Amino acid sequence: MDYEIVSITEKKVAGISEATNYNSPDAARVIGELWDRFFRDTYNVLVNKVNDKCIGLYTDYSENGDYRTMICAEVKEGSQSIETLTIPAGKYAKFIVKGNIVTAVQKFWQELWNMNLDRAFMCDFEEYQGGEDMDNMEIHIYVSLKD
Repeated sequence: MDYEIVSITEKKVAGISEATNYNSPDAARVIGELWDRFFRDTYNVLVNKVNDKCIGLYTDYSENGDYRTMICAEVKEGSQSIETLTIPAGKYAKFIVKGNIVTAVQKFWQELWNMNLDRAFMCDFEEYQGGEDMDNMEIHIYVSLKD
């Protein structure tokens, strides 16, 4: 898979999150339900959104496979009535994936595990570029790297 190394500045995001585990047979269901809840209950109440992009964020990795998934949007400084987090500035591998928002992203993560990247396992995220065609979406995926 092709990628470029980029440095990003920190991003403040707001949304909802759940804990899950790589090895859990329920992980895909948990994440799917989180996306549903985000669009049903959260997206429209976010204030100070920077843009119309949505983010799937993965953080709080542990050695036993636990991690936290947050579905969110980038926001400007200001109060939010929901969970907020800061995506740290740093070095990331940036991948561009095009296709179905579910199958293309699942395929990407399966292939990523076979790559030899010097991952930081700090904060990885998918940034959905918008549009209404869910079968031909462009998704930018950022994987945190060690400095």
